Amino acid sequence: MDRKPESSETKSQNPAGGGQAPAEIFAPAAPRSTGMPLSAWLIAGAAVLAVVAALVLIGHRKPVAVTGVQPLDTYANNLPLSGLAMSESASLSNVKSTFIDGHIHNAGQDTVTGVTVQVLFRADDQTPPQIETLPLSLIRTREPYVDVQPVSAVPLKPGADQEFRLIFDSVPSGWNMQMPEVRIIHVEKR
Repeated sequence: MDRKPESSETKSQNPAGGGQAPAEIFAPAAPRSTGMPLSAWLIAGAAVLAVVAALVLIGHRKPVAVTGVQPLDTYANNLPLSGLAMSESASLSNVKSTFIDGHIHNAGQDTVTGVTVQVLFRADDQTPPQIETLPLSLIRTREPYVDVQPVSAVPLKPGADQEFRLIFDSVPSGWNMQMPEVRIIHVEKR
């Protein structure tokens, strides 16, 4: 019996031929389909970011700057302010703050959830007053220090009376040091 030696072609095709592995194991893997190409994912991601950015910009509108003395809110007559008193405080870093404390009473029929006031600091020389516009903050506690919260945290129900504090980190130069006029220019209610 004459045997012919096996060729290398035959060995690579024969899975049992002499301990060598078939050629298919070392062949590159067939490309797999991932569904959507990468460029489509990038375009979709950019579109989502654009929508989120637009919503953020629309939702965070810059508040309109209030200039000049504004008219009183129509509900302001139902919110008399009383017992106004001023005080000052200096921090350890020598920053001075000025406070106006008082009482607000809701004599109307609506629950008040927000109050914006204008404070007019007048000068003795007949110049227009310096105007500060800020939200009214209610006093939550007085001990160990005065802590304030917005009116929306504890809405002012009809007939309710509450202490408030207005805080100014600086007061206008030229102010005549008299009690400024406090005017309610906007009331949020339900």
